[in-house]
Amino acid sequence: MRIKNVAAAAAALTLTLALAACSGSGAGTTPSAAGSGAAAVPAADITIGVAMPTKTSERWINDGNGVKSQLEALGYKVDLQYADNDIPTQVNQIETMITKGEKLLIIASIDGTALSTQLQEAHTNGIAVIAYDRLIMNSPNVDYYATFDNFKVGVQQATSLLTGLGILDASGKDTGKTGPLNIELFAGSPDDNNAPFFFKGAMSILQPYIDKKVLVVKSGQTDFQKVAILRWDPATAQSRMENLLTSTYADGSKVAGVLSPYDGLSIGILGALKGVGYGTASQPYPIVTGQDAEAASVKSIIAGEQYSTIYKDTRELAKVTVAMADAILKGKTPQTNDTTTYNNGVKVVPSYLLESQIITKDNYKKILIDGGYYTAADLA
Repeated sequence: MRIKNVAAAAAALTLTLALAACSGSGAGTTPSAAGSGAAAVPAADITIGVAMPTKTSERWINDGNGVKSQLEALGYKVDLQYADNDIPTQVNQIETMITKGEKLLIIASIDGTALSTQLQEAHTNGIAVIAYDRLIMNSPNVDYYATFDNFKVGVQQATSLLTGLGILDASGKDTGKTGPLNIELFAGSPDDNNAPFFFKGAMSILQPYIDKKVLVVKSGQTDFQKVAILRWDPATAQSRMENLLTSTYADGSKVAGVLSPYDGLSIGILGALKGVGYGTASQPYPIVTGQDAEAASVKSIIAGEQYSTIYKDTRELAKVTVAMADAILKGKTPQTNDTTTYNNGVKVVPSYLLESQIITKDNYKKILIDGGYYTAADLA
């Protein structure tokens, strides 16, 4: 995302060579779509379609740019499209990519259930499909999936919530704190297959403390469908938090923590809390989690507002995805590390899962700045 072009090219090429299985294809060329044994086609003559969901999130802009730059470093042409979180727009974009004869599709879907027809068309035309970070559902024509360990992301969010609340210490050991502490739960978009994984992972950690009454979900809203935020929309999250504060906390009780699965939602949630007086010395913000380490939320963490976020290095996700694409187009088998977890309702999709990290005020410099994801100026 903020890598210099030469470094990006070198990193992408290094990972591609490491992840792709060996074959006889020459460097910089790939077999034609006709299959193995066909004449090699220069990478410069191949266009790869990249369909991203929206530019309203900093995260997806960085993902799109990262995938595009690394594919181009290997010589491919790239058709990068954003769909403004509009399903028909994304459907039309993918159909156009297929019609134009693009040789492979990398898709971060808006609605993972809405693309079966387009994926069948891609399959009919010999076009491979890689699902990018969001699994595409109910289709046999998803060839590979590149993502993070989404259940573990939820575990990390819940763990950071408990640490912020003082229920766990820095080593993850239970402190014996008894509560009760009021918390509220938020989940991601119900049409995103990742969202239930995040929520289930988080609840696997939180539920025992809810059962012991150390934590109390004062609103009583614990069902995924009830707490899910369609399209991960920050305004919707802010509105729901405002309603919770009005309906559940009008008696003067306080919110101690909020499980938020995404930084954009966290900003909206914090806005609602600020509107009723949180964020002062006498009434500090609750412990609010997040995900994606977006700059605005990292700044909020530095300022002592949002407590934590989950850092998913999208540079690494782009590298893995590009390596998959390059391997497929060269007639190789991409490397995967999970062939059991991600069933899309029709098949288990071979996947490559990456690791994520909890970010707080204590470690953001070491991980994000020293790691080159941000500069100090980016977070000033």
